[in-house]
Amino acid sequence: MDIPRVKNIFRDLFNNDADIYIAPGRINLIGEHTDYNDGFVLPAAIDKHVIFGIRANNLDKYRFHAIDLQESFEADLNKLQYSDKHWPNYLMGVVDQLNKRGHKVKGFDCVVTSDIPIGAGLSSSAAIESGLAIGINEIFDLGETKLDIVKLAQKAENEFVGVNCGIMDQFASVFGKKDHVFRLDCRSLDFEYFPLKLNGNGILLIDTKVKHSLASSEYNTRRKECEAGVHLLSQLYPRVRSLRDVTLEMLEEEKSKFNPKVYKRCDYVVREIARVIAACDDLVAGRIEEFGKKMYETHEGLKTDYEVSCNELDFLVDLTKDDPDILGARMMGGGFGGCTINILKQGSIPAFKKVVSKAFQSKFDHPPLFYEVSINSGVRAIRQ
Repeated sequence: MDIPRVKNIFRDLFNNDADIYIAPGRINLIGEHTDYNDGFVLPAAIDKHVIFGIRANNLDKYRFHAIDLQESFEADLNKLQYSDKHWPNYLMGVVDQLNKRGHKVKGFDCVVTSDIPIGAGLSSSAAIESGLAIGINEIFDLGETKLDIVKLAQKAENEFVGVNCGIMDQFASVFGKKDHVFRLDCRSLDFEYFPLKLNGNGILLIDTKVKHSLASSEYNTRRKECEAGVHLLSQLYPRVRSLRDVTLEMLEEEKSKFNPKVYKRCDYVVREIARVIAACDDLVAGRIEEFGKKMYETHEGLKTDYEVSCNELDFLVDLTKDDPDILGARMMGGGFGGCTINILKQGSIPAFKKVVSKAFQSKFDHPPLFYEVSINSGVRAIRQ
C-alpha cells in the first residue's frame, strides 16, 4: 500500500502532514441486476483501495492532486463547478452533497491515488466518493452516520457526476468487513454479514478488457422490461410493487399474458433473488461448493434469459467448467464486458492463469488481465 508516498507527496505539495484514509473497491459474489428490482445483492469490500491524504487548509478553496494522473485541480469553496477533467467531479460531488446537508464544508487539501483497476467493474468511483466523505466527516466533525455517508456518496455520483448508479457500490465500500460478505436488501437497506470461509480457495477476477457499446443502452432496456413485467403483474396482484414481490408461481400462472422476452427477464430476476437467499444459507453451512454451483446458475441466467453476457465472458466461464479445481465462475457486473469472478483452489491459480491467457489470446487477439483479491474492511482511517 502506497501510504508513505501519499504522505510525502502531500507534504511536498502543501507543506503539511496529512490524515490518511483508505477506501476499498468491491466485488459482488451473487445477485446481479437485482438491485433496481428491490432484490438482494451479496457484495464485499476487497483489498484494492483508493488512498487519501486529507487536511484542512484554512483557505477559501479545495485543492486536489491525483497522483496517478499527475494532475492538480483547485475549486472555489463558494462556487463548485463541473470540470471537464472529469476526475475532480467525484470529489467535488461529495462536497456538494455535504453542503446541501447544511455543513458548508471548509477548505481542505486532498491527495489521492488508487490501485483499483479502472474500468474493471470494481467501483473505484464509489471508493473515491465514500473515502472522501468519511474523511471530511471525521476531520470537520460533521456528525454524519455511515448510512448518511453511503446515501450522499451515491447522490454525488448521480447528481454531480451524472451517472445513475445504484447504492450497492458505496454501501460495500463503507460497510465492508474483513472475511465477510453481506446481504443487502435493496428495498429497506437492511443488511446482514455472512462469513466467507473459502477453505483453501481463492477469488480470481479475469478482466476481458472489453466494454461493448451495447452496455448502457441495453441496461436501460432491461430496466424497462422489468418494469413492464411489474406493471402487468401489479394489475393482477395488487401487492406487487417490484419483482421482489413476484414468485415463480405467479410468473408461470400468467405466462401467456407476457411478451416472451419480458417473461425471460422477469424469470431470471425472480430466480436470482431467491438464489441470493439460498447462497447465504450455503455460506452459513460452509457449503462453498454449493455456493460455486449457484454462481454458474447465475451466469447461465444472465447469458440465456437476461442476455447481458458477451462472447468474451462466456468463453472465460466455459473454460472453467471441466476444471475440478474451480468451484464457480460467472460474469460480474452490468454485462457486455468487464470481469468474470472465479472461486478456485488457491494452489491452482498460477497454472490456470497460464491456460486462460493462452486460450483467450488465441481467440480474441489480446490477453486478459488477472486480479487476485481477498475480502477486506470498509473505509477506514490509518493511524500511524
